[in-house]
Amino acid sequence: MSKSRSRIVKGLLAATVATAGLCTALVPGAQAADNPYERGPAPSNSSIEASRGSYAVSQTSVSSLGVSGFGGGTIYYPTSTSDGTFGAVAISPGFTAYQSSIAWLGPRLASQGFVVFTIDTNTTVDQPDSRGRQLLAALDYLTKTSSVRTRIDTSRLGVMGHSMGGGGTLEAAKSRTSLKAAIPLTGWNLDTTWPEVRTPTLIFGADGDTIAPVATHSEPFYQSLPSTLDKAYVELRGATHFTPNSSNTTIAKYSISWLKRFIDNDSRYEQFLCPLPAASLTIAESRGNCPHTS
Repeated sequence: MSKSRSRIVKGLLAATVATAGLCTALVPGAQAADNPYERGPAPSNSSIEASRGSYAVSQTSVSSLGVSGFGGGTIYYPTSTSDGTFGAVAISPGFTAYQSSIAWLGPRLASQGFVVFTIDTNTTVDQPDSRGRQLLAALDYLTKTSSVRTRIDTSRLGVMGHSMGGGGTLEAAKSRTSLKAAIPLTGWNLDTTWPEVRTPTLIFGADGDTIAPVATHSEPFYQSLPSTLDKAYVELRGATHFTPNSSNTTIAKYSISWLKRFIDNDSRYEQFLCPLPAASLTIAESRGNCPHTS
């Protein structure tokens, strides 16, 4: 083969390799995920219903003596730092209750890739507005002072709470519109209208709740949220006001999906939220606006 022809062949081969490389770079999945906040493997029904996710979890206690604005608590967090930072969630217990009443959510959510802070309130009789302020104080401590602050993405925070803690969750979301997710669990609040909330909100009610009946609490909460807001309502079947105080697969499944979808902006979890969950042995009804826009 002549030298000139050899140069032409080599040039064509180089161009072909370069083009193939460019095509590979443009193919979805051939490079890192577009969403930098994606954490953990692709989800399935079994993975979000499991008692633990893919992350090993560590925990640390926070004394009430070393904080201000709330009553201390327990931080649960993924042990590994190889995936970078995580979103964070503060969770409040209800009237007369302690963090032990919502402790099951700590490792369950953390093992899915979140830093979770189950808190005690200043007193067990604090009202929802106070609990809302305490949730925000807990998030501030978590992101600015805590021993795990470097593991947290301060722009991706959420709140949860049971009963008056659920009412406090709405108060916190109303006060701090930068929050990415809010989840009241059989929430109680004398204020039933929340048009100011700008945080994607998932409300759990219980069909057998006689303390915060859905007709006077969870349903009006949901209905009063802006129609343009990403929002959902799940009414638990055969449940009471205190159902969120023990391990519950339905609560965990949809809470994980909501937090992943809106704190992590992980669209892989949209499939569990839209279409809306169908009525079943554990769900009396569900409402929401699909598909989600955030």
